[in-house]
This record gives sequence, C-alpha cells and structure tokens, in this order.
Amino acid sequence: MDFLDFSSYDAETWTTFLKENWLILVIALAALWLIVRIVKTVVKWAIVAAVVIGLILYSGYTLDDVKEIGAKVMDGAKQEAIQLLANSKDAEYKMNDDGTYTVKSESVELKGQAGASEVQVSLYGAPYITLELDGVIQAFIEQAKQNG
Repeated sequence: MDFLDFSSYDAETWTTFLKENWLILVIALAALWLIVRIVKTVVKWAIVAAVVIGLILYSGYTLDDVKEIGAKVMDGAKQEAIQLLANSKDAEYKMNDDGTYTVKSESVELKGQAGASEVQVSLYGAPYITLELDGVIQAFIEQAKQNG
C-alpha cells in the first residue's frame, strides 16, 4: 500500500497538483454532488464509484489499485443488499414453472434456483449481483413465503 503513503509530498507538491488539475477536480466534485442528490441507492454508488475510479485513473494509479477499490465498492453493495433484505417485510414469493423462484418487494428482487447455494439480488432495479444463500437471505425468503 505504498501508493497511499503521502508523507513524502510537501505543500509545494500539493499546490502544484491542485493548480494543474483544479478544473478536473471541480468538475468531479460537481458531478459527485449531483449524483448523490439525484440518483437512488445502488445506482448512485455505482456512478460515484465510476467517477472516483476515473479520477484515480487520471491521477496515475495502477489497475491493481483500482481492482482493490472495485472490490470494496462491491462489498458495500452486498452489505446494502443484505441490510435491505433484513429490513424488508413486504416481500412476495413466487415459484416459477421452471423450478426457479422469485421474491419481490418494493426495493429488492431476488431470483434463485430451488436447492442452489447462490441467489441473484437486484436493488431498486439495478443489475443483479450474486450472493451466497445465508441466514439473512433464507429468512427473507421464508418471510416472503409466509406473506404469500
């Protein structure tokens, strides 16, 4: 994590960087502000991540550094999904003819195969992410079965 060691930079280095890149930084901050104010949940954080990754690429970080950030963003999305699943009480369970099931609530849609250890989760209509079928998700499915 040597790339995060900024101790060798003095005030002159930071001043030069800010003078050379002030326009890009202002545009990025304005874009982030608009995104946070307008867009909802997972989509918002995906766009924020894209802007941050763009700034990082512009600043000269390597692809390995960006991969680490992408993994952190995905972990955040998974945590948000699990939190929404745990707090959702209005879900409806539907068994499909092909052996799959769908569980829908206002903010979460979950698709899975009966007997599988993974499920596909979509938050607020965003693309699906794959999660392991754990206690929280299983409880969400059971609650939806009771609701239906």
